Amino acid sequence: MSTPDSPPPVDHNNQGAQHKKVKEWQEYALKRSPMVKFMMEHMGKCGCPVDDSYFTVRRCDESVGGGFDAAEEPHGGIVLCENHVRDYKHAEMTLTHELIHAYDNCRAFVDWTNCAHHACSEIRAASLSGDCKWLQELQRGNFALQGQGGNCIKRRAILSVEMNPSCQGPGVAEKAVNEAYKRCFRDTAPFDRVP
Repeated sequence: MSTPDSPPPVDHNNQGAQHKKVKEWQEYALKRSPMVKFMMEHMGKCGCPVDDSYFTVRRCDESVGGGFDAAEEPHGGIVLCENHVRDYKHAEMTLTHELIHAYDNCRAFVDWTNCAHHACSEIRAASLSGDCKWLQELQRGNFALQGQGGNCIKRRAILSVEMNPSCQGPGVAEKAVNEAYKRCFRDTAPFDRVP
């Protein structure tokens, strides 16, 4: 699904075209997306300014739309996965999600090997990026009249924390998410409230 005047969907059968299209979506979001621009502005305000060089488009082995790499110097880096980003809205939401991780890393010095730290950032990113809005969940086939937002946030946070090598083992990710949920869901910085 494309938004008005956004670039058209990608052809996943042509890798060169795929890279180019996802790169166009990234550039478009960095210039035009209110959420992405807001997060970039607040990265600067908390001492970690970012520019276009902070973002990379590449193929990814994992089945994810993107990721935040805290090890990149000086304060992390964000990847969009050209082989998994479906359309412009997916690219925009992924950039916002990963910028929330970057913001958390900057302001709170997250220890990504600590499952509670990682869970908190995943809860915030799922809640604040739009990952768990009603339409997103409906498109995934998840629908409930009550509690769907919270269920989505927890489910997506658990899936992400389970990918962390430091948080392997039965129930480790779920326990970390459940223990962090109330406190981290209430933390909407840099927003005044959940957008």
